[in-house]
Amino acid sequence: MGTEQIWVAFGLLGQFLFSGRWIVQWFMSEKLGRSVVPTLFWYLSLSGGLVLLCYAIYRQDPVFILGQAMGSAVYLRNLFLIYREKAAAEA
Repeated sequence: MGTEQIWVAFGLLGQFLFSGRWIVQWFMSEKLGRSVVPTLFWYLSLSGGLVLLCYAIYRQDPVFILGQAMGSAVYLRNLFLIYREKAAAEA
């Protein structure tokens, strides 16, 4: 397997992680009978987004880089807010 194929496989992994977040959100919403966004959604968003960011940097695509960088910042901020809320509830 050449370098290009490895990068394509890496990019596909990122896309599968990123897309998997919708399956998780759908499953949890169906299970609870209401629309929810579970914490795992944000972890999948962040991990998929960071993998795709690396792929975009490799491809030197400024549009893709900007989109994934901004998205990753939002996903990280949401995780921070979730854990700050949990810590306050435990205090």
